[in-house]
Order: sequence, then C-alpha cells, then structure tokens
Amino acid sequence: MTNPTIPTVTLNNGVTMPQLGFGVFQVPDEETEAAVSAALEAGYRSIDTATIYGNERSVGRAIAASGVPREELFLTTKLWNSDHERAVEAYDASVERLGMEADLYLIHWPTPGRDLYLRAWEGLERLYADKRVRAIGVSNFLPEHLDRVVSQRGIVPAVNQIEVHPLLQQRDIQAADTRLGVATEAWSPLAKGGALLAEEAVTAIAERLGRTPAQVVIRWHLQQDRIVIPKTVTPARMAENLDVFDFDLTADDLAALDALEDGTRTGPDPATFNGA
Repeated sequence: MTNPTIPTVTLNNGVTMPQLGFGVFQVPDEETEAAVSAALEAGYRSIDTATIYGNERSVGRAIAASGVPREELFLTTKLWNSDHERAVEAYDASVERLGMEADLYLIHWPTPGRDLYLRAWEGLERLYADKRVRAIGVSNFLPEHLDRVVSQRGIVPAVNQIEVHPLLQQRDIQAADTRLGVATEAWSPLAKGGALLAEEAVTAIAERLGRTPAQVVIRWHLQQDRIVIPKTVTPARMAENLDVFDFDLTADDLAALDALEDGTRTGPDPATFNGA
C-alpha cells in the first residue's frame, strides 16, 4: 500500500493536520534519516520530532531528499524544558537543524516545579504572531496547566500531545482539551507494544477482523478523534500502521478496549516531572 488518503483534523485556528503521523521518539540519529525516508515513501505526511530527541537534522535531511513538496508535509517539533525562558532562540536553533520552519511547535513538558511555562508560551505566541509557525501547542499539560495558559495568555493551544493508550487513557485531560477546543494527540499510542498488544481484548478483536493488534489499537484512537503518532523503524510496520482506514470497530469493541485502563504509564508523570 502506497500513499493512502489520511484524514485530517482541523485545529482551533483553522489549520489542518493529518490525523495519523509518524513519530521519531527514541529513534537514534543514525537511523532517523532512513526511517523518515521510509515513512514518507509509505505515505506518511506528518512527522513529529523534538529538540531533546537529538534527531532534528536527520529528519530535515530525509524531508529535503524525499522530493515531497514541503506544502504537503506537516512537521512538529518541541521546546525542551531548559529553554522555557528562551523559546524564540530555541526555535531558531531547531529551524537551523531541520533546515526549515515547523508547522507546529509545542512546549514539551510543563515542568511545574520550574513554573516557567507561561513565559515559554509567550515566546510561542511571538513565533505565531510573526507567522514563523502555523500553529502552537503544548505537550503533557494537565487541566490546571491548560486552564492557566488560557486564562492568562491570549492564544488557546491548538494541540495537547499526551500519553494515551488503552492502559492509560487520561480522560480528565482529554475532557479538558475538548472543553477548551484543544486537539488531543496521543504519544506512545501502542504503549510500547508488548503487554498491551498481547491483551486478550485486543487479540480477540484483531482475530475477528483479520487485522493486527496494532491496527486495532490505532483504530481505537482514530474513532475517538485523537491524532496519533505511532513509531516504528520497520517499513512493513509503517505500512501496516497506515492500513487502518477501511474498517471500523464496533461500540462493543471500543468499550472492551476502554475497559483495559489500569493506569500504566510508559513515560514520566507531568504532575511531578521537572527534568532539564
């Protein structure tokens, strides 16, 4: 399968982004260019990276070499925690590494112990006002962080990228996103594979539909209107993860996956994470 039609999500400023994209978290820099090149060849048009991932240069090289027109792509990168007081300069450095401007720029973590995310958001608002980025948003923000940004700053975040999968659904954050008009984007959407994809509720649905467990979980996200960015460096799995638009889960299927919630995190807790 090549170049599937990927649905888009319209953000709160009217910008559209693909609902299914490709993430490069924990992809080593030396493997990133090949992985992103393969993803673009498979049909992905949204690429998600971050300063802290250390692979922005390789993402940029893959995009430049792909031959895909820049206007057909949606590129996200993120502001790291130690740069909250110098967001514009940090973005400039990301642009230099990527070789291009981003479409979406996110504050990676609120780091509440540092309490500088409002200052960071002010920098992102400057970038947006200067039309350096098409949209600005946040990542790992809890409802109280979102409410504070919305009440004290001028622009509502377009996206909140949070850890979501059947084992950790964070419905309180998703509800806050919906209340404020913020799109929810799921990172670690497959919970790093393994235990989740072996759950009987997942495998039974996959067997009945003739699909893989990963496809079932990705479909669960899509039918609940989340943006999703699964990661893999295997081209066959890249294609498999895109092949999810010609089937539907039933209401019972969705409920069975919802019932898997057990609070299992694959990453830090944003209420306490303050890493620099």
